[in-house]
Amino acid sequence: MTQTSADINLIKRIIPHRYPFLLVDKIEDIVAGESAVGIKNVTFNEPHFQGHFPATPIMPGVMIIEALAQTAAVMVGVTMDLADKDMLVYFMAIDGCKFRRKVGPGDVLKLHVTVTRGKPGGKVWKFKGVGSVDGEMAAEAEFTAMMDMPKE
Repeated sequence: MTQTSADINLIKRIIPHRYPFLLVDKIEDIVAGESAVGIKNVTFNEPHFQGHFPATPIMPGVMIIEALAQTAAVMVGVTMDLADKDMLVYFMAIDGCKFRRKVGPGDVLKLHVTVTRGKPGGKVWKFKGVGSVDGEMAAEAEFTAMMDMPKE
């Protein structure tokens, strides 16, 4: 059976990120090699809200883009069966990045990623990502990443 979702335990088996930099809680609607939707439940307890901004907490845009990238990495990891294989992922480019809406505590950030270039076994993948809250676009970007595959 093809894996179509990833809970926090599987996410942690695929990508190395941990607190305070693990920015996805679960992944839904995984279509191997094509797309996925990440879910980030934004809470006031996150460390960036101490300084960004104390009176008006706003999730930094770069953290939204990172959450999109983590969603993409998990989708690739599921596609290539990379759980427990120590895959690392590196940004190569971020293009057309735009922010449209503030994201703050209490929001559920949905992270829609679609593959625009890449294939199982390939190292370089390109994605289109859109982050939204309540159906309203918060951020969008195209990004390229290199999957550093483990040596067998």
